[in-house]
Amino acid sequence: MKEVVDTRPMTPRAVSVRRWAAYATCAWTFAGYGTLKLHWALGGTALTSSAPLPRSAREELVAQSPAAIVGHWISVGLVVLGALAALATVRPWGRVLPRRLLTVPMWITSVLMVLRACGAFGFGVVGDALVLSGVQRVGPPNTEIALHLSRVDLLLWSPYFLIWGLLWGATAWATPRRQAPLNRPSASRPTGYSPTGIDVAPNPRRRSLPRLTSRSWARSGESSVAL
Repeated sequence: MKEVVDTRPMTPRAVSVRRWAAYATCAWTFAGYGTLKLHWALGGTALTSSAPLPRSAREELVAQSPAAIVGHWISVGLVVLGALAALATVRPWGRVLPRRLLTVPMWITSVLMVLRACGAFGFGVVGDALVLSGVQRVGPPNTEIALHLSRVDLLLWSPYFLIWGLLWGATAWATPRRQAPLNRPSASRPTGYSPTGIDVAPNPRRRSLPRLTSRSWARSGESSVAL
């Protein structure tokens, strides 16, 4: 499908919104998730016991298993890739990339993060509220840890993912369609082309020169016969 080209000039307000969304998304990505994942990949243990994960995954995280370390580095790489994608929407070097290549993953990421924050995948505002209110009971010996994880997730992780998802959506929404390219001459030889590299102006009388030459030869022949 051919990409739609927008020929309308962008207003200063639209440019400001674009930059704000892209830079805020990049900063939020690195400041929270990216920094924490890098900390864990380098052997740090901050917030490992409070990570909203299933019990087996949380135990591997706390124990710093090789699989967990590899997963952290993969996450760091994805964070860098995502930050570059956000910057590509406002930096000159990003203009060579198709708009859909940037915005489609951003919309998908935005929807998934908002759903995660709401509790569609287990942990989230809805699930945390159900556990903390006692509607969803967790039997011993996991009662205390479930309450602790729900509090941390409700106050930290769910708001973080919600804001992160909204920022990705704002960045995708603010990314403009590609501007129409300037009209350029065709790749064929332009008018006045010269192999020497010197531009030659078109001569409108060039086509009439052979006729004038042939007529002059005819006249000279007639004159010689008359003589």
